[in-house]
Amino acid sequence: MHESTSPTTHANATSAADGPLSSALSSASITRDWTCPFCPLLCDDIDAHLAANQTLAAPATRCTRLADALTRYDASDNVCSPSVDGSPVPLDTALDEAVDVLVQARRSLFGGCATDIAGARALYTLAAGCGAILDSVHGDAISAATLALQDRGAFFTTLSEVRSRADLLVVFACEPSALHPRFYERIPSGNSMAREIRFVCCDTDPAATEAVNTHTASLLIDTSPHDVLALWSAITEGGRNAESLEDGAGIATALTALTARIAEARYTVFVIEPAALPQPHAALLIEALHRIVKSINRTNRAGVLTLGGADGALSMNQTVTWLSGFPLRTRVSKPDRLPGTPPLDYDPYRYRTERLLAAGEADALLWTASFDPHPLPVELAATTPVIVLGTPALGSAIAAQQTRSAKTVFIPVATPGIDSDGHLFRVDTSVVVPLQAARHVALPSVASIATRLADKLVAQARRPA
Repeated sequence: MHESTSPTTHANATSAADGPLSSALSSASITRDWTCPFCPLLCDDIDAHLAANQTLAAPATRCTRLADALTRYDASDNVCSPSVDGSPVPLDTALDEAVDVLVQARRSLFGGCATDIAGARALYTLAAGCGAILDSVHGDAISAATLALQDRGAFFTTLSEVRSRADLLVVFACEPSALHPRFYERIPSGNSMAREIRFVCCDTDPAATEAVNTHTASLLIDTSPHDVLALWSAITEGGRNAESLEDGAGIATALTALTARIAEARYTVFVIEPAALPQPHAALLIEALHRIVKSINRTNRAGVLTLGGADGALSMNQTVTWLSGFPLRTRVSKPDRLPGTPPLDYDPYRYRTERLLAAGEADALLWTASFDPHPLPVELAATTPVIVLGTPALGSAIAAQQTRSAKTVFIPVATPGIDSDGHLFRVDTSVVVPLQAARHVALPSVASIATRLADKLVAQARRPA
C-alpha cells in the first residue's frame, strides 16, 4: 500500500497483461494509482478503467464496495440536469429557487453533508450566511466518537503504526471488512512479523482468515459489550482478579487471559467502529474502551483505530471543527443575529438530523450526497422544502417521488474522485489524501454550487427593501 497518492497517469488498455476485459472496456483509458473515495481507507493503488460509454471499473481490485459504487456512473450523467419539483430547469433557475428556500427559512438544516474538504468549507460559509445547522449522514457515529474524546480523551493510532508495529489487534464488536473490504490488506507489516487478531463480542471476520501470517480467534461472541467493558475496566483499572468478578459465564476469566496476552504484546491496537456499537449510548462504550487502553499504556503500548467517516463525514467534521472550534451538530448564527444570540451553538443531541425533522424544528433542508445516493431522511415532512446537491443517481430516485408538496430543488453535482479533484481525510485522520478525477463528465462540484448560493444570498441581502 502507498502512504500517499501517486501522480495520476493515463494509458490505453491494450496490453494483454490487463487480462480479459469486456468489450465495453476494450477501448478504455486507465488511471493508474487512482484513489477510491467511497471508503475512508482511501486505497490509492487502484487502476480505474474508463470505457467509451463513461462507465468505470476496477477489475484488478477485490473490493465489493468499490465495484458496487462504480455501477452508478454512466453516460447518462452527462445529460442530468437540475430540476425544480421534478421539472428540468437551467442551473441559474435552480440556484435562484434554492436561494428563495434558504431566505424564507428561519431554521435551515444542512444534512447529509457528504462532500470533500473544499465542499465542507463552502457549505460552512453558506451556513454562516443563512444561520443553518450542520450535521452528517453519519452524525450518530461521528458524535459518539467526538463525545468520548471530549469527555475522557483518547489514544489514537494510525494505519502506519498498525502496519509497522502492531503484533496484536483486538477487534471489538464489529466486522471491519463489511464496510472496509480491504482493511486486512492495509495492515500487513511488510516484514515477517506474525500478527494475532482477537475478536471480542463478535465472531471472527471471514476476511481476516485470509490475511497472511495472521492467527485469528474470537471470544465472548454473544456477550453484551456493556457487560464486557464493565468487567474489563474492573480488571485493568481496579486490579480485580477473575475469581472475585466471575459471574458463572466465564467472562472475567476470558478477559483476564486476554489482558495477560496484551501485556505480552509489543503493540496492541484496538479496532472499533462506532456505527456498529449499540445505540443510543455508543459514546459510553467508546469512552470505556479508551479508559481501558489508558490503563494498558501505564505499562505497555496500545492505541485505538476508529473505523468510519465515509461519505466525507470525517472530512466534514474536521473542517467544521477547525473553522468554528466546534464539531458537527453546530448551528451557525446569521450575521444579523439578535442581540444576545451566540454566533455558534453546539449540541450533539438537540441538533441531530432525525430529531429536528421529526419535531418539525427545521423548516428547510439542504441535503448533500455527492458520494453514495443516500435517500432523503424518512423523518422529512412532505411540507418541508428541500434542496438536494446529489449525484445523478440520487436525482433519478428523487424524481420518482410523487408525494412531496413543498418545493424540491435538485442540483446534480460531481463525485470527488470521479468527475472532480478533491481532498479527503483518511480514516485515521493523520493524512489528507488528494483525489484525482477518473473521468471528466461536466458536473459542478459541491464547493462551486455552495459558493454560488452564498454569493447570491449576499447579493440578495444588499438589495434595497
